[in-house]
Amino acid sequence: MNGIRHFLLALQFFTRVPVTGRLARWVGYSPQMLRASAAHFPAIGYLVGAVGAAVFVGALAWWPPAVAAVLSTIVTILLTGAFHEDGLADVADGLGGSPDRERALEIMRDSRIGAFGAIALVLALALKLALLAALAGQGSMAAWIGIVAAHVLSRLAPLAVMRALPYVGGAGGKAKPMAESVSGGAIGIAVLWTLPPVVALGWAHGAGHTAALLSAAALATLVLGRWFRARLQGFTGDALGATQQVCELAIYLALVARP
Repeated sequence: MNGIRHFLLALQFFTRVPVTGRLARWVGYSPQMLRASAAHFPAIGYLVGAVGAAVFVGALAWWPPAVAAVLSTIVTILLTGAFHEDGLADVADGLGGSPDRERALEIMRDSRIGAFGAIALVLALALKLALLAALAGQGSMAAWIGIVAAHVLSRLAPLAVMRALPYVGGAGGKAKPMAESVSGGAIGIAVLWTLPPVVALGWAHGAGHTAALLSAAALATLVLGRWFRARLQGFTGDALGATQQVCELAIYLALVARP
Protein backbone atom coordinates (compact mmCIF):
# COMPACT_ATOMS: atom_id res chain seq x y z
CA MET A 1 0.00 0.00 0.00
CA ASN A 2 2.89 2.36 0.66
CA GLY A 3 3.93 2.03 -2.97
CA ILE A 4 0.49 3.21 -4.12
CA ARG A 5 0.60 6.15 -1.73
CA HIS A 6 4.07 7.11 -2.96
CA PHE A 7 2.92 6.89 -6.58
CA LEU A 8 -0.11 9.08 -5.89
CA LEU A 9 2.10 11.59 -4.10
CA ALA A 10 4.39 11.73 -7.14
CA LEU A 11 1.32 12.15 -9.34
CA GLN A 12 0.11 15.02 -7.16
CA PHE A 13 3.52 16.70 -7.15
CA PHE A 14 4.43 16.38 -10.84
CA THR A 15 1.10 16.69 -12.64
CA ARG A 16 -2.13 18.66 -12.49
CA VAL A 17 -4.14 15.48 -11.93
CA PRO A 18 -6.20 16.21 -8.80
CA VAL A 19 -5.53 14.08 -5.74
CA THR A 20 -7.93 15.66 -3.27
CA GLY A 21 -10.41 15.01 -0.49
CA ARG A 22 -10.42 11.61 1.20
CA LEU A 23 -7.87 10.25 -1.27
CA ALA A 24 -5.42 13.04 -0.44
CA ARG A 25 -5.92 12.44 3.28
CA TRP A 26 -5.26 8.73 2.79
CA VAL A 27 -2.11 9.43 0.77
CA GLY A 28 -0.77 11.88 3.36
CA TYR A 29 2.44 13.83 3.11
CA SER A 30 5.85 14.04 4.70
CA PRO A 31 9.30 14.92 3.33
CA GLN A 32 10.27 11.27 3.79
CA MET A 33 7.28 10.14 1.70
CA LEU A 34 8.13 12.63 -1.02
CA ARG A 35 11.68 11.30 -1.16
CA ALA A 36 10.31 7.76 -1.42
CA SER A 37 7.98 8.86 -4.23
CA ALA A 38 11.05 9.53 -6.40
CA ALA A 39 11.08 5.81 -7.18
CA HIS A 40 7.85 6.31 -9.13
CA PHE A 41 8.85 9.30 -11.27
CA PRO A 42 9.08 7.14 -14.43
CA ALA A 43 5.59 5.79 -13.69
CA ILE A 44 4.20 9.31 -14.14
CA GLY A 45 5.51 9.07 -17.70
CA TYR A 46 3.07 6.24 -18.43
CA LEU A 47 0.10 8.49 -17.73
CA VAL A 48 1.44 11.59 -19.49
CA GLY A 49 2.83 9.58 -22.39
CA ALA A 50 -0.30 7.47 -22.86
CA VAL A 51 -2.56 10.52 -22.98
CA GLY A 52 -0.19 12.32 -25.34
CA ALA A 53 0.09 9.25 -27.56
CA ALA A 54 -3.68 8.72 -27.63
CA VAL A 55 -4.26 12.30 -28.72
CA PHE A 56 -1.47 12.08 -31.30
CA VAL A 57 -2.63 8.83 -32.87
CA GLY A 58 -6.29 9.85 -32.73
CA ALA A 59 -5.59 13.22 -34.31
CA LEU A 60 -3.71 11.57 -37.20
CA ALA A 61 -7.04 10.20 -38.41
CA TRP A 62 -8.28 13.75 -39.00
CA TRP A 63 -5.32 16.07 -39.49
CA PRO A 64 -1.73 16.14 -40.80
CA PRO A 65 1.11 14.98 -38.52
CA ALA A 66 2.12 18.58 -37.64
CA VAL A 67 -1.35 19.30 -36.25
CA ALA A 68 -1.38 16.02 -34.32
CA ALA A 69 2.01 16.90 -32.84
CA VAL A 70 0.76 20.28 -31.63
CA LEU A 71 -2.41 18.82 -30.10
CA SER A 72 -0.45 16.07 -28.35
CA THR A 73 2.04 18.54 -26.93
CA ILE A 74 -0.71 20.85 -25.70
CA VAL A 75 -2.32 17.99 -23.80
CA THR A 76 0.92 16.84 -22.15
CA ILE A 77 1.72 20.41 -21.11
CA LEU A 78 -1.76 20.80 -19.62
CA LEU A 79 -1.27 17.53 -17.71
CA THR A 80 2.06 18.58 -16.20
CA GLY A 81 1.42 22.30 -15.87
CA ALA A 82 4.56 22.95 -17.98
CA PHE A 83 6.54 21.89 -14.91
CA HIS A 84 9.54 20.61 -16.84
CA GLU A 85 9.41 23.24 -19.60
CA ASP A 86 9.57 25.93 -16.92
CA GLY A 87 12.71 24.31 -15.54
CA LEU A 88 14.32 24.26 -18.98
CA ALA A 89 13.63 27.98 -19.47
CA ASP A 90 14.98 28.88 -16.03
CA VAL A 91 18.17 26.87 -16.54
CA ALA A 92 18.75 28.50 -19.92
CA ASP A 93 18.26 31.95 -18.39
CA GLY A 94 20.56 31.24 -15.46
CA LEU A 95 23.41 29.50 -17.23
CA GLY A 96 23.14 31.69 -20.30
CA GLY A 97 22.74 34.90 -18.35
CA SER A 98 25.84 34.84 -16.17
CA PRO A 99 29.10 32.88 -15.85
CA ASP A 100 29.04 33.49 -12.08
CA ARG A 101 27.53 30.62 -10.08
CA GLU A 102 25.70 32.69 -7.48
CA ARG A 103 24.30 35.08 -10.07
CA ALA A 104 23.19 32.15 -12.24
CA LEU A 105 21.33 30.61 -9.30
CA GLU A 106 19.75 33.98 -8.53
CA ILE A 107 18.52 34.31 -12.12
CA MET A 108 17.09 30.79 -12.03
CA ARG A 109 15.05 31.66 -8.94
CA ASP A 110 13.50 34.65 -10.74
CA SER A 111 10.03 33.69 -12.02
CA ARG A 112 10.33 36.03 -15.01
CA ILE A 113 11.54 34.57 -18.30
CA GLY A 114 14.46 36.17 -20.11
CA ALA A 115 15.83 36.03 -23.62
CA PHE A 116 17.83 32.82 -23.14
CA GLY A 117 14.88 31.06 -21.54
CA ALA A 118 12.44 32.16 -24.23
CA ILE A 119 14.79 31.10 -27.02
CA ALA A 120 15.48 27.73 -25.40
CA LEU A 121 11.78 27.08 -24.85
CA VAL A 122 10.78 28.03 -28.40
CA LEU A 123 13.54 25.94 -29.95
CA ALA A 124 12.84 22.94 -27.70
CA LEU A 125 9.12 23.01 -28.49
CA ALA A 126 9.77 23.49 -32.20
CA LEU A 127 12.14 20.54 -32.24
CA LYS A 128 9.69 18.39 -30.29
CA LEU A 129 6.87 19.20 -32.71
CA ALA A 130 9.04 18.43 -35.73
CA LEU A 131 10.20 15.12 -34.23
CA LEU A 132 6.69 14.04 -33.29
CA ALA A 133 5.48 14.83 -36.80
CA ALA A 134 8.33 12.74 -38.20
CA LEU A 135 7.44 9.90 -35.82
CA ALA A 136 4.04 9.62 -37.51
CA GLY A 137 5.77 8.16 -40.56
CA GLN A 138 6.65 5.04 -38.57
CA GLY A 139 3.02 4.04 -38.06
CA SER A 140 0.51 4.43 -35.25
CA MET A 141 1.78 1.58 -33.05
CA ALA A 142 5.42 2.64 -33.29
CA ALA A 143 4.45 6.25 -32.58
CA TRP A 144 2.41 5.19 -29.55
CA ILE A 145 5.28 3.12 -28.14
CA GLY A 146 7.83 5.84 -28.88
CA ILE A 147 5.89 8.61 -27.17
CA VAL A 148 5.16 6.57 -24.03
CA ALA A 149 8.75 5.33 -23.88
CA ALA A 150 10.14 8.85 -24.23
CA HIS A 151 8.05 10.10 -21.33
CA VAL A 152 8.90 7.15 -19.10
CA LEU A 153 12.63 6.95 -19.82
CA SER A 154 13.19 10.71 -19.67
CA ARG A 155 11.82 10.74 -16.12
CA LEU A 156 14.53 8.31 -15.01
CA ALA A 157 17.27 10.75 -16.02
CA PRO A 158 16.60 13.35 -13.26
CA LEU A 159 17.02 10.61 -10.66
CA ALA A 160 20.51 9.92 -11.96
CA VAL A 161 21.33 13.62 -11.58
CA MET A 162 19.89 13.64 -8.04
CA ARG A 163 21.93 10.58 -7.14
CA ALA A 164 25.18 11.97 -8.52
CA LEU A 165 25.08 15.63 -7.46
CA PRO A 166 24.29 17.63 -4.31
CA TYR A 167 21.28 19.90 -4.11
CA VAL A 168 22.13 23.61 -4.42
CA GLY A 169 18.68 25.11 -4.99
CA GLY A 170 18.23 26.63 -1.55
CA ALA A 171 15.74 25.95 1.23
CA GLY A 172 12.78 27.34 -0.71
CA GLY A 173 13.24 25.21 -3.82
CA LYS A 174 10.53 22.82 -4.97
CA ALA A 175 12.98 19.91 -5.05
CA LYS A 176 14.33 20.51 -1.53
CA PRO A 177 12.11 17.98 0.31
CA MET A 178 13.28 15.13 -1.93
CA ALA A 179 16.82 16.28 -2.59
CA GLU A 180 18.56 15.12 0.56
CA SER A 181 18.98 11.58 -0.69
CA VAL A 182 17.81 9.20 -3.38
CA SER A 183 18.37 5.66 -2.22
CA GLY A 184 19.73 2.87 -4.35
CA GLY A 185 16.46 1.03 -3.75
CA ALA A 186 14.49 3.94 -5.20
CA ILE A 187 16.72 3.94 -8.27
CA GLY A 188 16.15 0.21 -8.63
CA ILE A 189 12.37 0.58 -8.54
CA ALA A 190 12.57 3.43 -11.03
CA VAL A 191 14.63 1.26 -13.40
CA LEU A 192 12.04 -1.51 -13.12
CA TRP A 193 9.36 0.96 -14.23
CA THR A 194 11.36 1.59 -17.42
CA LEU A 195 11.71 -2.05 -18.47
CA PRO A 196 8.31 -2.50 -20.21
CA PRO A 197 8.84 0.41 -22.65
CA VAL A 198 12.38 -0.79 -23.36
CA VAL A 199 11.01 -4.23 -24.27
CA ALA A 200 8.29 -2.61 -26.39
CA LEU A 201 10.88 -0.47 -28.17
CA GLY A 202 12.95 -3.56 -28.92
CA TRP A 203 9.87 -5.23 -30.42
CA ALA A 204 8.90 -2.19 -32.50
CA HIS A 205 12.33 -0.91 -33.57
CA GLY A 206 14.82 -3.71 -33.01
CA ALA A 207 17.59 -4.17 -30.47
CA GLY A 208 20.12 -2.00 -32.29
CA HIS A 209 17.82 1.00 -32.59
CA THR A 210 16.77 0.63 -28.96
CA ALA A 211 20.38 0.49 -27.80
CA ALA A 212 21.10 3.68 -29.75
CA LEU A 213 18.09 5.35 -28.16
CA LEU A 214 19.17 4.39 -24.64
CA SER A 215 22.69 5.56 -25.39
CA ALA A 216 21.37 8.94 -26.56
CA ALA A 217 19.39 9.38 -23.33
CA ALA A 218 22.37 8.31 -21.20
CA LEU A 219 24.72 10.66 -23.07
CA ALA A 220 22.33 13.59 -22.66
CA THR A 221 22.08 12.87 -18.92
CA LEU A 222 25.85 12.61 -18.56
CA VAL A 223 26.51 15.86 -20.44
CA LEU A 224 23.92 17.77 -18.43
CA GLY A 225 25.17 16.33 -15.15
CA ARG A 226 28.74 17.38 -15.90
CA TRP A 227 27.51 20.83 -16.97
CA PHE A 228 25.54 21.31 -13.76
CA ARG A 229 28.53 20.16 -11.70
CA ALA A 230 30.86 22.57 -13.49
CA ARG A 231 28.56 25.60 -13.48
CA LEU A 232 26.40 25.14 -10.37
CA GLN A 233 28.35 22.56 -8.32
CA GLY A 234 25.11 20.60 -8.02
CA PHE A 235 21.50 20.53 -9.15
CA THR A 236 18.31 22.49 -8.60
CA GLY A 237 14.68 21.64 -9.25
CA ASP A 238 14.91 23.56 -12.51
CA ALA A 239 17.92 21.46 -13.52
CA LEU A 240 15.84 18.32 -13.06
CA GLY A 241 13.09 19.70 -15.30
CA ALA A 242 15.64 20.65 -17.94
CA THR A 243 17.15 17.17 -17.77
CA GLN A 244 13.78 15.56 -18.43
CA GLN A 245 13.12 17.81 -21.41
CA VAL A 246 16.52 17.34 -23.02
CA CYS A 247 16.41 13.57 -22.56
CA GLU A 248 12.92 13.39 -24.06
CA LEU A 249 14.20 15.25 -27.11
CA ALA A 250 17.27 12.99 -27.31
CA ILE A 251 15.02 9.93 -27.36
CA TYR A 252 12.83 11.35 -30.14
CA LEU A 253 15.95 12.26 -32.12
CA ALA A 254 17.19 8.69 -31.87
CA LEU A 255 13.76 7.32 -32.78
CA VAL A 256 13.46 9.22 -36.05
CA ALA A 257 17.14 9.15 -37.05
CA ARG A 258 17.82 7.57 -40.41
CA PRO A 259 19.35 4.07 -40.17
